[in-house]
Amino acid sequence: MKLIYILFLFTPFYLSTSTIIYSSAYIDVINGKVINNSSIVIENNIITSINSGYISATKTDTLIDLRGKTLMPGFMDMHVHFGGEYQSKAKRPIKVERETEAILATAHALTTLKAGFTTVRQVGDSGLVAISLRDAINLGHVKGPRIFTSGKSIATTGGHADPTNGKSSDEYEYPVAEDGVINGPYDAYTAVRQRYKDGADGIKLTVTGGVLSVAKSGDNPQFTFEEVDAVVKAAKDYGMWVAVHAHGAQGMKRAVLAGVDSVEHGTFMTDEVMDLMIERGTYYVPTISAGEFVAEKSKIDNYFPEIVRPKAASVGPQIGATFNKAYNKGVKIAFGTDAGVQPHGTNWMEFVFMVQYGMPNIEAIQSSTIETARFLDIDDKLGSIEVGKIADLVAVNGNPLNDIKVMEFVEFVMKDGEVISID
Repeated sequence: MKLIYILFLFTPFYLSTSTIIYSSAYIDVINGKVINNSSIVIENNIITSINSGYISATKTDTLIDLRGKTLMPGFMDMHVHFGGEYQSKAKRPIKVERETEAILATAHALTTLKAGFTTVRQVGDSGLVAISLRDAINLGHVKGPRIFTSGKSIATTGGHADPTNGKSSDEYEYPVAEDGVINGPYDAYTAVRQRYKDGADGIKLTVTGGVLSVAKSGDNPQFTFEEVDAVVKAAKDYGMWVAVHAHGAQGMKRAVLAGVDSVEHGTFMTDEVMDLMIERGTYYVPTISAGEFVAEKSKIDNYFPEIVRPKAASVGPQIGATFNKAYNKGVKIAFGTDAGVQPHGTNWMEFVFMVQYGMPNIEAIQSSTIETARFLDIDDKLGSIEVGKIADLVAVNGNPLNDIKVMEFVEFVMKDGEVISID
């Protein structure tokens, strides 16, 4: 695929000399505008200068010509699940071992990176999959995005993310706090400390029922305030963020009052919860694309177990309307897809749905770049094309400010100063 003019063999490499990128249009996400006709100079993995016009390259420079494309900072997705993709009932395997998840996770990570997402947050897997993958990527053993992860989600007995749901009592040993199933504040501290020991970056709680869990309710509260409060206090002791899966309003309210950092999905979020989130600076990670996906699949017989199907049909269509209301009210929004429910690599569809449900194109792009970098507290290093920042860059054909659907057509990805082959 000959997509760009480049003065070296198009294979992944690490820049050891200056690289100059010619850009006819890059998006300044800080000021929300397009900068035309620029030369961006990169040394090792850092943007060292941005020049007006097209400067001359020396014989030792690497020149990448991206004129005719739109250049943006690397995208960030704050809700992915590497290691799995939901399969219909007919295609679902009898069992999936952790080793299988780990192998699949490497493929999902590379697919996501090639789609332009250079930073992700994995909020929940079977245990150490994303932690191990994060470390392997950081060491250069495999290719993938920068990962922030929670390890195994924390649930209550019978709650969303209790791994023994749907099994007969003689098929499992009762899960303990270290396994991510807690009951009471004391257990909360044990579970958080285990995740710290495992090397997690943050904590994921399932404070309400879930759509895809084998349980009746998709929105009932499943943690007491005291339990959530204990998790947050323990997590903050260790410098860890806390994200909560939440569909129902009561569970969200308890979580926001306890001081969590983000609410994921937020399907039945009320005005009261939105006001609390604005007051406390809590972020909303909407995952509209997952809602749209499960709503569509709920129309297909035998795609979901019968206990899941009505939840998917009711929860899915609501997320877009909630997103519209939260956006107009002023809730802070960070980009997130729940990829792994829907296929990895389709993360770009979240941009389309965000625009469809009322967010301007530029703000949708900002939500996946500078706003998400602020959420992760890494905006001094990433999230925008500025001098002194790490060279995470993405180019697409077309102008996403005019047509957000062009985000599907990523033709150039650079992560940490390294060009990633897209074929």
